[in-house]
Amino acid sequence: RALSPRPAVAVRCQEGQLAVTVRRDLFGTGRPVRAAELSLGTASCPPLSPNPAQAFVTFVAALHECGSTLQVTPDSLIYRTTLFYKPTPSGNPLIVRATPAEVLIECHYPRKSNVSSGAVHPTWAPFRSTVAAQERLRFSLRLMDDDWSRERLSNGFQLGDSLRFQADVTSEGHVPLRLFVDQCVATATPDRSSSPRYAFIDLGGCLVDGRAEDTGSAFVSPRPRPESLRFLVDAFKFAGDAGNLLYISCHLRVSPAALAPNPWNKACSFSKASGLWAPLEGTAAICSCCDTGSCPSPA
Repeated sequence: RALSPRPAVAVRCQEGQLAVTVRRDLFGTGRPVRAAELSLGTASCPPLSPNPAQAFVTFVAALHECGSTLQVTPDSLIYRTTLFYKPTPSGNPLIVRATPAEVLIECHYPRKSNVSSGAVHPTWAPFRSTVAAQERLRFSLRLMDDDWSRERLSNGFQLGDSLRFQADVTSEGHVPLRLFVDQCVATATPDRSSSPRYAFIDLGGCLVDGRAEDTGSAFVSPRPRPESLRFLVDAFKFAGDAGNLLYISCHLRVSPAALAPNPWNKACSFSKASGLWAPLEGTAAICSCCDTGSCPSPA
């Protein structure tokens, strides 16, 4: 992917020093990083005194400073260092908001010409790899129209209708993924732990609503693609509840697409014709725990 005109990290290799300019919106999320969370090299050199009003943080260091290394080749002198992003812990010790990242920086100087007269361009590890290290996955769960071609405009249903759900995950620079739905819970209020509470997908991928009489709830085969999953659920409401709203929350998870489905990673529907659980992918054995309720917890 081509770099934007204003890359997240820009490097200027000069005769005796290098200058590194880092965009505060390092990951393009709109959430600026703190200058104190950035350092250069294994010696953890700090940036120049930053101006909070500026959108960039700047480092200037001699080629041999900040723990840089030198490699001599027949044609070049190569100075290497690393830009480190080490986020400070959030106020809650139980959660994290970001993960550390590193950007490799290299300056190449020709051995057989005058450094001042050569047009020297820095090389550095593609920033996309750093973003991939963040594992920024975007999950979505949508109600779809009858032919699955677009998102349903209305969220109103009559009893007897089928709700068509499509779960998706998108990522940048990540290994191929396969999406699973571990659990889906319906409640009468936005609080997913409130009562009444009905888990129509449970046990790490068992569509338990399909066992009820006169329902056609099931995962839809085949998948549109590994990172998408579709399922049907017959419309319902809570007995004795005068309200007409249901709140549905689902836990979505991914595994590497190269990993075969197993009891931890599964999508199982109940077949009334055979009286058995059937997997969307893999062997029937991975769904046997849907009957016993002893499914292993997803990793």
